[in-house]
Amino acid sequence: MFIQTEATPNPATLKFLPGREVLPGEPRDFRDADTARISPLASALFSVDGVAGVFLGSDFVSVTKDEAIDWAHIKPAILGVVMEHFMAGKPVLAESAASEPVVDGDEFFDEEDTETVEVIKELLATRVRPAVAMDGGDITFKGYKEGTVFLHMQGACSGCPSSTATLKSGIENLLRHFVPGVEQVQQI
Repeated sequence: MFIQTEATPNPATLKFLPGREVLPGEPRDFRDADTARISPLASALFSVDGVAGVFLGSDFVSVTKDEAIDWAHIKPAILGVVMEHFMAGKPVLAESAASEPVVDGDEFFDEEDTETVEVIKELLATRVRPAVAMDGGDITFKGYKEGTVFLHMQGACSGCPSSTATLKSGIENLLRHFVPGVEQVQQI
């Protein structure tokens, strides 16, 4: 098994591509070992000293390290965990968690904004999320209020130095162009 790695715009996050499907459906973001218990793969990755976050995408695993740790010290161990996991045929999520929907908090918007929110979600799904996934992360809609779109960044995008530029220059401009009434985008 050959696992490729790719740098992401976030220097603290590397993207690992095992050359096979990782997690069909919605991605999962784990920020600590406790929440990762539902995933044998994420749990194993958190057992590597210096791992601070794990993001499971459709065909990739993004791993975020502690700032004090050098990639040269933990990358071989991470590669070993990912390879061992897939070679052993273990599930990515525990059976009980695989059927559970991803609950990432409630969305908020006024009922009269439903059409606007549907257009925003469609643009995010077709134009933004695929591009963000290429960088090892994800972005989800959280809310819309008085012309402001609230988004949540995950994986490599969470804490990335260029995430503010992505939000303001890229996503905000896209949404303002296509959706009347959108004035700004904020990260939550």
